Amino acid sequence: MSAILERFDAARALADLRELTAATGDERGARRLAWSDGWQQAREWVRARLAELPCTLERDEAGSLWATLPGARPEAVVVGSHVDAVPAGGWLDGTLGVVAGLEVMRAAAAAGQPPVTLRLVDWADEEGARFGPSLFGSRAVVGDIDPPAMADLRDADGLRCEDVLRANGVELARVLDAGRRRGDIDAYLELHVEQGPLLEQRGLSCASVDDVLGIDRHSVRFTGAARHAGQTPMEVRRDAFLAGARFALECREIARRRPGALATTGPVTVDPGIVTVVNGGCAIMLDLRSRDRAELAEMVAEARSAAARIAEQERVELDWEVVWEAPPMSFDPELVAIGADACAAETGERLLMASGSGHDAVALGRHLPAALLFVRSTGGIGHSPEEDSPEADLLAGLRAFARLVDGTIAWLERR
Repeated sequence: MSAILERFDAARALADLRELTAATGDERGARRLAWSDGWQQAREWVRARLAELPCTLERDEAGSLWATLPGARPEAVVVGSHVDAVPAGGWLDGTLGVVAGLEVMRAAAAAGQPPVTLRLVDWADEEGARFGPSLFGSRAVVGDIDPPAMADLRDADGLRCEDVLRANGVELARVLDAGRRRGDIDAYLELHVEQGPLLEQRGLSCASVDDVLGIDRHSVRFTGAARHAGQTPMEVRRDAFLAGARFALECREIARRRPGALATTGPVTVDPGIVTVVNGGCAIMLDLRSRDRAELAEMVAEARSAAARIAEQERVELDWEVVWEAPPMSFDPELVAIGADACAAETGERLLMASGSGHDAVALGRHLPAALLFVRSTGGIGHSPEEDSPEADLLAGLRAFARLVDGTIAWLERR
């Protein structure tokens, strides 16, 4: 048995997770919105546990919390996730990976000096639930954010992003200085709940993620004519919402023709938005996802063609704006294989699966060796107070993560 796994106490990690949940959540779900008092409370809980270990604590310029346990060699395995949550979120999202990393640090410290350096990171504002851009801390480290563009973003209460970050000790103008941390990461590992149904359908506790779906997000607006609902005959109406509704249904079929591809439409806004007036305008967001770059491009082309055809048939005008593009990616194949073996040791089956959502591991994995393990979700539910996983699956996923850490340490030693 390897050093980390031998001393790794999955039951203790699960007890930590429940304690953190009780301290920062209630029957309405998690209360850990980034940059809020609840988030800071969760952070203090993490700091208190790390203070018991022989490691150094630092906070980078983007607000992410780092703990370092020096090893016999300078190469570093970094483990972590995030404690921030969406409003009324689940008890496992992000926090599972943080307590798993905390237990890794405990196990390593108990074994004496590790062969390589170990670091735990609690990334700042992974969710982006307050100001929009997700993966704030991890994307700052790899230089994939635009701080000036974020300054005037406002949350639901009208507070400016730059002001809120400053109140939390983060200067937006210096956020990219967190990039100095990139050189401190030779491999990044994360454990996360799946928040989808595949593992439950397969009857497995955990699996290794090999690919991440690419995302194309677009803003589509149809403009017709607002006319009196009681005086405008059906045959002369130019109802923008009907064009939007047809477009949404067609996008669903675009995805259905491609196994594994996804299409989501919404939110939808109409104007003037009253039932006594024909809809003069309809704005609709489109999110397309695929693990294949060429397929994703085909889906976008088909969606644009469909929008143009529907606009012509409904006699409305069309405006199309690209909002965000993130190409598909694959995690480091050697680390993926180590993760798959680790999960197979717990489940008896070696499964590789794709992730359709972004995580800090994705931000890091675009630039350096990284791996991500998923743990089974009950009902495939995430971002909800109903988010849950069976205890046996959580324990198996935690042990698999310990195996992944041991395997990654050995991988670094061989390099």
